[in-house]
Amino acid sequence: MRTRWIFSIGMLGAVSIPAAAQSADQVRDKVRAYREANAASIVQEFVELLAIPNVASDRPNIERNARQILAMMARRGITGQLLEVDGAPPSIYGELKTPGATKTIVIYAHYDGQPVDRSQWTGDPWTPVLRSRSLAEGGEIVPLTGSGQRFDPENRIYARSASDDKAPIIGVLAALDALKAAGLPPSVNLKLFFEGEEEAGSDHLRAILEKYKDLLAADLWIFCDGPVHQSRRPQIVFGVRGVIGLQLTIYGPARPLHSGHYGNWAPNPNAMMVNLLASMRDEEGKILVANYYDDVRPLTASERAAFASIPPVEPQLEGELRLGRTESAPQSLAERISQPALNIGGLRGGQAGAWGANVIVTRSEAYVDLRLVPDQTPERVQGLVERHIGARGYTIVRTDPDSATLRNHPRVIKLIWSGGYPSVRASMDGAGAKALLRTVDAALGRPAIRLPTLGGSLPLYHFAEVLRTPLVTLPIANHDNNQHAENENLRLKNLWDAIEIYGGVLARLGREWTAVP
Repeated sequence: MRTRWIFSIGMLGAVSIPAAAQSADQVRDKVRAYREANAASIVQEFVELLAIPNVASDRPNIERNARQILAMMARRGITGQLLEVDGAPPSIYGELKTPGATKTIVIYAHYDGQPVDRSQWTGDPWTPVLRSRSLAEGGEIVPLTGSGQRFDPENRIYARSASDDKAPIIGVLAALDALKAAGLPPSVNLKLFFEGEEEAGSDHLRAILEKYKDLLAADLWIFCDGPVHQSRRPQIVFGVRGVIGLQLTIYGPARPLHSGHYGNWAPNPNAMMVNLLASMRDEEGKILVANYYDDVRPLTASERAAFASIPPVEPQLEGELRLGRTESAPQSLAERISQPALNIGGLRGGQAGAWGANVIVTRSEAYVDLRLVPDQTPERVQGLVERHIGARGYTIVRTDPDSATLRNHPRVIKLIWSGGYPSVRASMDGAGAKALLRTVDAALGRPAIRLPTLGGSLPLYHFAEVLRTPLVTLPIANHDNNQHAENENLRLKNLWDAIEIYGGVLARLGREWTAVP
């Protein structure tokens, strides 16, 4: 399929102007002028998309979303299709070729959203509401009056997926509208890939990428998912950490025992668990498992320079979170999330508080998630952790042990591993990365924040392994968007910024790319 970019003086009231002839300031001014004149219609299209429920398991509504997005693309002259494999919600594909362009980019977003607990929402999660400010600031409902309506940039739209992740879909399409209205063709060939199963774990993503590998070939993938920096400044993210989960169970006596009668004699599973966990991680977050850091890829000079340029948000966050200290101070938050981590996410054994009792419990349970960085692998990490636990005298089992196993071994632990995928980090020194940085900086009129690694985890390794293409994340949502929780929201200023950024990227990235040595 081929989509032609056509400019008609009669239809658009503008003459096609080579993007190379337009400065970044001129492109930004024209995109902004279009956005200001058409803000009401942009918001209306956004509201209509948000009103369709989008939990991946709700197949009828997922398909409604897909049809709606295909229709939205068709109105822009973008030929689209559904990318399907058995048992999966469809992904949506669109393509826009630009005569003379030598580089191709793919913009990624997902149109499915997290499940909701309606009882926790202030309103219906799929009845979008515009508020004057955030709910935390006492924001009141602002009526949507239609054509010609003006908006305060601090207004927020409340609805499931307002920030995660339907906003980029609207932002990209509005940016294309703005360029067409100004007579500015894109400088790159554009492909769109909107996933329908991201919030459900992307179980079928790799199969889709493998099936449509040739269709999805490109020089650069740009992921439009996640929040901007806590300072509200846009950021460009070059990697994400990998992750693997571990459920641990340590066994004690066959029945609960009185701690006075049997304490100091019968082994205490809770004491064993906390001692084991303390042997794996210190109070500053350093992982104490032998050889754990051997595979960690050293940071480059560009990545270290990026840390130094990130505005400090630590004092603000310490106040918001009422923290009296941070781990491994004075290292910054950005530096810390670029390193491996072992997080103790849950502990369970007996009761506390009003239900506390003087007993030795029968078992103690813990859940640990381990965040990985390049070049760690889940398989290698699993082996190192199990070797450490074995060296502490534990016999490892995969199911609940029988009486003979418990009697014949002094320490028994059940380990259940879950998930597991490696991290991905693109080079900040590649030609495409340098071009994107220059383009986004110019579109903003000031430097974007460079973040080598996002603290969270995404299965981007599928794209890296199947497509062999650099991946960079360009998030747009406000950092306080209640992502995945009740009362999810998007600050309108973030959407306006996104339209200008995407407009600048589409109009000028190709030119900047050819100019990068």
